[in-house]
Amino acid sequence: MHIPLFPLGTVLFPGGFLPLQIFEVRYLDMVQRCHREGSPFGVVTLQQGHEVQQRDPQGGEGFVRESFLPVGTLARITTLQQPQPGLLQIACEGGERFRVVRSEKLAHGLWMADIETLPADAPAPVPPELAGMATALRHLHERLRAEQPGLLPALPADGPQWQDAGWLAHRWAELLPLPAEAKHHLLALDHPLWRLELVGDALDQLGVPH
Repeated sequence: MHIPLFPLGTVLFPGGFLPLQIFEVRYLDMVQRCHREGSPFGVVTLQQGHEVQQRDPQGGEGFVRESFLPVGTLARITTLQQPQPGLLQIACEGGERFRVVRSEKLAHGLWMADIETLPADAPAPVPPELAGMATALRHLHERLRAEQPGLLPALPADGPQWQDAGWLAHRWAELLPLPAEAKHHLLALDHPLWRLELVGDALDQLGVPH
């Protein structure tokens, strides 16, 4: 696949929710085109540079160098609003993971990349010793939604997702106050149980009961 990229200082996980405000010229046309065509763009994690393109402080017409980590997630736009000219407000859902094979930055600053999609997680049941992470997630999610309405979408009340190690790890990883590179490491792992175990270790370090 050949897709546009959106480097951000965060990580989008499969099945995750990502609201964005779009005002940079390099992204306005791209987002409108993706919405019109129903095509995804790729969210990748910034390793160097800024989410908003900045001029090089050393002078000249150049911009601060941007680089990003190699594994990202396809983002599909679910809603788009234009509250004023030059501003788009969108909500996206995370799709398949991918790896960047080749990338190039166009003259106006938009990144384009050839990517290969990565296999979806194989179903992996949550082991008994980690089953408490599902209950703890429900409680935390409900508290955050009560404290900050509109911040997070509702999670399913019940269903097989809650017994799936990959889904549970993704939902926790979205909420944890971890550095972006640590979240990228979780995203890039190929085994959902490893991912969930690492999230459990992070909860222990943060003192979060589960």
